Amino acid sequence: MAHVSHPARRRVPGRFLPRALAVLLLAAGCIGAAQAEGRIRIAQQFGIAYLILDVVRDQQLIEKHGKAAGQPIEVDWASISGATGMNEALLAGALDVVSAGVPPMLTLWDRTRGKQDVKAVAALGSLPNYLITNNPDVRTLKDLGPKDRIAVPAAGVGFQSRTLQIETARQFGRDDFKRFDTLSVSLPHPDATAALIAGGSEITTHFSSAPFYYQALEGNKAVHKIIGSYEILGGPATFNVLYTTRKFHDENPRTYKAFYAALAEAAEWIRAHKAEAADTFIRVQKSKLPPAFVRKIVEDPENDFTIVPQKTFVYADELHKLGVIRQRAGSWKDYFFEEAHAAPGS
Repeated sequence: MAHVSHPARRRVPGRFLPRALAVLLLAAGCIGAAQAEGRIRIAQQFGIAYLILDVVRDQQLIEKHGKAAGQPIEVDWASISGATGMNEALLAGALDVVSAGVPPMLTLWDRTRGKQDVKAVAALGSLPNYLITNNPDVRTLKDLGPKDRIAVPAAGVGFQSRTLQIETARQFGRDDFKRFDTLSVSLPHPDATAALIAGGSEITTHFSSAPFYYQALEGNKAVHKIIGSYEILGGPATFNVLYTTRKFHDENPRTYKAFYAALAEAAEWIRAHKAEAADTFIRVQKSKLPPAFVRKIVEDPENDFTIVPQKTFVYADELHKLGVIRQRAGSWKDYFFEEAHAAPGS
């Protein structure tokens, strides 16, 4: 598959962050303004990992659950690429709920304790990321050399880099956990995928999420897997999460409850309607991927679109040991709001 799907919706890249935040703040009215119950502003990123939110949006499930509880809810959706933009917009008061990988959420939880008290709302699914390469000489991490370049969305700090750091510490020792940061290059998934398929560029390796690693493995027979996040974390593990501030959680109880119920309904619906869920992704994200290809991803047993957190505590524990986060969590419930606590999370 030579064509690499780029999201049709407008990205908000990091270098344009101030202007993007200004737009969001104008839409919000003003920073930190009191907000009446019945409005929620949500931002998501791009790709199949956000399928639960696509279903929530497409079926207007937040509005549905709000109406059932006698609380009309206005829902505003935004699209931002990257955890940095998400976190800054949340702390600025321009958004109520944002989405990103587990490590960026934990970083914000760590830095806002006793202040904004950011915590996770729910998981968005357990989906693996694959470290893949087109270099035939690279079969393990130890084979990566100075000429290899590893593409990741956010070098050194994002989900992929933090996951790689955990495995690097395991194989090379904690003092050397940033060994591969010097080989890492910040590059969006579609661009990295195109580079791996085409070959001939400095990008030989990519820590990739769905649907991109599927495309790379099909698009170039030389591309192969080195290791996956499930192997690093010890089994199926949450990729992305939704998170918000204590202020929004406490001051909007009916809206928050409707939101959580909408997420739960969307996850159950996806489990029972996988082909229709794939069609929803294509429609909402305006994807140009073939429907059969998207259905293959949604139906892959490795991908579980669940709101129950899985193995997030591995990140909390390991990143604390590496000094990336200062606070030591006692369990996953320390950084998830209480509505999620009844689930068999980890």
